[in-house]
Amino acid sequence: MEMWERNEPGVLELPSGRRVRGRGLRHPMPSTPPAYGLYLLGSPPPPADWPARWLSWPDFRLPKDHQDARDALTEAWHRSAGERVEVACGGGRGRTGTALACLAVLDGVPPERAVEFVRRNYHRRAVETPWQSRYVRRFGHV
Repeated sequence: MEMWERNEPGVLELPSGRRVRGRGLRHPMPSTPPAYGLYLLGSPPPPADWPARWLSWPDFRLPKDHQDARDALTEAWHRSAGERVEVACGGGRGRTGTALACLAVLDGVPPERAVEFVRRNYHRRAVETPWQSRYVRRFGHV
């Protein structure tokens, strides 16, 4: 089982004990590579040396395809039980924070508390727009 260490930069520990790393792709790559990456960008990311999935998600907006987003986030959550999963966008806050909040919902955090959970445990400015917050609240009710 390949888990992130708690003290690694960007690692969010979910209530179940699963750990997921959030990251901004504009920042240097940390020393530990992921086993799987979910990349939230407006255009395809460069190739990775590990299995990865691209989710079309423009900066400051919402995913282009909500069902694809649900599928990708559910896959990332399942993989995080035994793999080092990384979720990343350009800066690592808005789209990444929104995705991490959705993973928290999948992990049992009530949708109306998931944004606050991620801001407290990942980055205080995670989830940057009102529509991203609304997306997280609705994510738990679909």
